[in-house]
Amino acid sequence: MTTDTPTPAPSYGTPETPRVAVRGEAQLEVDPEIARITLTVGARGTDRRTALADLTRRNTHVIDLVKSYGDAIEKLETGTFSISPELTRHGRGERIRAYHGRVHLTVELSDFTTLGELTTRLADLELTSVTGPWWSLRPDSPARGEARRQAVREAVQRAREYAEALGARLAALVELADIGAENSGGYGMPAPGAMRSVAYGSAGATDTPPALDLEPQRQTVYAQVNARFTMTPPDLNA
Repeated sequence: MTTDTPTPAPSYGTPETPRVAVRGEAQLEVDPEIARITLTVGARGTDRRTALADLTRRNTHVIDLVKSYGDAIEKLETGTFSISPELTRHGRGERIRAYHGRVHLTVELSDFTTLGELTTRLADLELTSVTGPWWSLRPDSPARGEARRQAVREAVQRAREYAEALGARLAALVELADIGAENSGGYGMPAPGAMRSVAYGSAGATDTPPALDLEPQRQTVYAQVNARFTMTPPDLNA
């Protein structure tokens, strides 16, 4: 008993079904959707308990301030916490001069109208440093999908032009491979003009500093695809 199995299509073209391979590319410039800043809250005391108490108080103050902005805050996360002794430089033995405490936090905002005000207020707090902003798109941003669609349309158009140059037309899509689509303005590096502010303000200050004017950085979205098509036999005598 024999079983007929379909013969796989060759990975190369034939005179009856020539193949054409092209690359489609797209690049979009769009506004960012997310701004990210990082905070470092510090404390210093001559004994561990005092340093820890001051750090806890300041950390709570920072978190309460950030949360007061409501829906403008998309994410608030606590990173690393540390408290370490500072040894004296002179004298015998391990004599402790002071204790240093730090808490690192990350804040993501979607409402850029409040970004400058919040950043300035945070930077004005006692022993609190602010770094950023980093601008980016969401992973499911519509801009990424639009870039991919444009890359596919360009691949089809390019393949059609090659086929028409030979007096042929496209017959079928054989393969479509995504070779990468990325956002150049991700979290990896600070955007040009990124701001860093370190504040040693007074905890009793009642006046609010003027808000920083932070201009969002446009994001570049890339998409690239490889596509293979079959086409009708060309008219090489045309």
